[in-house]
Amino acid sequence: MNEHVRPSAPPLDERNTAALAFEAPWLIEKLVKDRVVATSAEGEALFAEVKKYLVMAHADQDRVWDMYSLRVDEVWHAFILYTVPYSEYCRQHFGRYIHHAPSNAPRTGTARTASVGTFPMFRARYAELFGMLLPDTWYDERGVTLDRRLRNERAGHLALRCAEDMVDLLAEDGTMLFSVNDIAAEALAFVAATGAFYVRELPGDLDDEEKVALAATLVECRVLKAVG
Repeated sequence: MNEHVRPSAPPLDERNTAALAFEAPWLIEKLVKDRVVATSAEGEALFAEVKKYLVMAHADQDRVWDMYSLRVDEVWHAFILYTVPYSEYCRQHFGRYIHHAPSNAPRTGTARTASVGTFPMFRARYAELFGMLLPDTWYDERGVTLDRRLRNERAGHLALRCAEDMVDLLAEDGTMLFSVNDIAAEALAFVAATGAFYVRELPGDLDDEEKVALAATLVECRVLKAVG
């Protein structure tokens, strides 16, 4: 698909339109309070994508769509924790409960025979359904700025290995997660040991642009999670 051409979409049915229009101010308030997002506007943007993902999941029951954004996924999970409103939302708009499961969870029922979509397929299907290109919201790394707060859920369990002019970030089992020029060694050591921080706090000799680039790459590799 030529991403410079705005795709056209077939009209959504009444249920889907209502599902997309659903508002949950209590959820947005919780996301801001828990620092999942920095602002209400950011929370609303992520929640809008959760609703679109659920519409896609219901529309394409013969296909399994992976969740490609950790940020969208976190908001979906927060919505599910409001068990009664989430159940009612699913029942009213989809006629069934849409389960949240890790991508590597065993499939049950019809999901066993459903084909697994790829990210390009997901992007094309999104454009087809909603008449717009997949927004940057789905690319977690594109939201990284100096003021973005990041979370490392494996802090204290990562290690560094230096070789020649490179430094590698290693998982607990020794698997290499990331490799970068050793100019970023101090920043990477900070990342490995720190549970949460702002991009601007990365130490060492990196300039602001390099800090953002390093952080964005680590988010893209899913070493770090971008939060509010």
